[in-house]
Amino acid sequence: MSQISADLTGNYTIDPSHSRIGFSARHAMVTKVRGNFNEFEGSGYLDGADVTKSTLEVTIKAESIDTRNADRDNHIRSNDFLAMNEYPTITFKSTGVEAVSGDKFRVNGNLTVRGVTRPVTFDLEFTGTEIDPWGNRRIGVEGSTVINRKDFGVTWNAALESGGILVSENVTLECEISAVKQA
Repeated sequence: MSQISADLTGNYTIDPSHSRIGFSARHAMVTKVRGNFNEFEGSGYLDGADVTKSTLEVTIKAESIDTRNADRDNHIRSNDFLAMNEYPTITFKSTGVEAVSGDKFRVNGNLTVRGVTRPVTFDLEFTGTEIDPWGNRRIGVEGSTVINRKDFGVTWNAALESGGILVSENVTLECEISAVKQA
């Protein structure tokens, strides 16, 4: 049974100080490197009676990437990867929501990276709702999707001695979101 009910219907704004948008990708084919985007904003509409009528929009500042390594972050900001001087934002805009089961949903939408827009599907789970100490209604969702970075024009790589590649083509995009209902 879903925790989502009609009384949750309304407009919500992502609380970036209590949310995370990040990614992971294989490095040298032996481990995953994880990173976050520290600056983003987003909002949406939740229809608690019919989640298929819900919407979501997110804008991420590409320069806010943080992989805990300044040299790597600067390389990812460069034209080899995100080309942030030409494309300062990464955006997602939903095109539809599907109820899967219980508190699990699929959010279909258009992801734009480096000026290239492609359809993607996030598998999300509604993680709960609560009134915070300041009287705000909060909801939580978390989930992920896997994209092929080459589909977005992010093609840089380096060959490894074994025949592998330095950076995987598949990248997992991850989110843990706390959103506050607007009055």
